[in-house]
Amino acid sequence: MSIPSVSFEFFPPQSLAGSFRLWDTVQSLAPLSPRFVSVTYGAGGTTRELTREAVVTLQENSQLRVAAHLTCVNASRSETLDIAKSFAAAGVSDIVALRGDPPRGTGPFRAHPDGFSNSCELIAALRDSGDFVIRVGAYPDGHPEATDLQSDIEWLKRKADAGASEALTQFFFDSDPYFRFRDACQKAGVEIPIIPGILPIENWQGTVRFAQRCGAKIPDWLSSAFEKAMRDNRADLLATAVCTELCSDLIAGGVDTLHFYTLNRPELTRDVCFALGLVPRIKLKNVA
Repeated sequence: MSIPSVSFEFFPPQSLAGSFRLWDTVQSLAPLSPRFVSVTYGAGGTTRELTREAVVTLQENSQLRVAAHLTCVNASRSETLDIAKSFAAAGVSDIVALRGDPPRGTGPFRAHPDGFSNSCELIAALRDSGDFVIRVGAYPDGHPEATDLQSDIEWLKRKADAGASEALTQFFFDSDPYFRFRDACQKAGVEIPIIPGILPIENWQGTVRFAQRCGAKIPDWLSSAFEKAMRDNRADLLATAVCTELCSDLIAGGVDTLHFYTLNRPELTRDVCFALGLVPRIKLKNVA
């Protein structure tokens, strides 16, 4: 089995304890030489400033390539592009460009009166600036708002045509839908890489809630397996085995790059990477 390249996603800290957890997570995973690490936005742009601070801190204090999430939610075009310019000024050259989710309880997405109406408009504006490598989202199990899978494929084609260089998928738990989606996208003329998004299951109940919100499908066999494993106090062992097997299936199918959603909890992600053959190579300097 070939050894994959990896990248890791973090979320911005909202407290002092969260800041320590984020840095501990980075310290734990950085030795695996990720292609890049990314920092998310909260729903409705609620962590915009926290994201900017986390991105700039990582850029200044680690040897890692850092990607900043940027969304269209609750901001004008000029405000959004000013944030992008601040990233560029800090040396950040990678953006994960997303439409973004509205704040919970506010109904469907509504564009700011002076804002970008969808991710393609944002991608095109970032492309025209000439400053960024642009990554975008993709949805093998279907976006929650999509009418059918074909519309997801068409949207990804539009994102690629607008200037995206790579797609990161929503997490999934069965490799077959990913391969069907990847092959259908290629047939439709999508030429950018479609990188599988992997969510190690640190907490089963939390994972179920997360999947329900974003439309990821949970196979019946996985639910049954975790119900039994929790009764036997073996959920951690099952989580490692399930995630490693999924990654191995993807690699056997020709995937050479994986993107892990760490939830700022590095242990399981690190263990899966070790099982896939990745070995530590670099060490971060400490932050004063």
